[in-house]
Amino acid sequence: MTPNLTILYVDEPQKSAAFYAGLLGATPVEQSPTFAMFVFPGGIKLGLWSRHTVEPATTGVPGMIEIAVPLENAAAVDEAYATFAPAGHVVLQPPTDMEFGRTFVLADPDGHRIRFYNPPV
Repeated sequence: MTPNLTILYVDEPQKSAAFYAGLLGATPVEQSPTFAMFVFPGGIKLGLWSRHTVEPATTGVPGMIEIAVPLENAAAVDEAYATFAPAGHVVLQPPTDMEFGRTFVLADPDGHRIRFYNPPV
């Protein structure tokens, strides 16, 4: 078994889909008023499901998981931050060097965390 789909429960799937499309440069392959799905190279999928219609109902809160986006090097991390921070995205952590590499963290419209990082060589 190989998991390949992460689903985030969101308030407004259309708004969240627009956010992720702009952030990740991707277009949803499926979109409805209550759900949107992105498929990335390698077959990894990201689903955005309305928290108001998911069954069984969820009791979780946003921010309990992270989506991690690897970048090629530390300069790419800083470049991504320089692009996204002025665009009004909520910054939870500015560029920082941590034991696993250079990183920064944004929040999506629902408070889910997106970590951009480059692993040390």
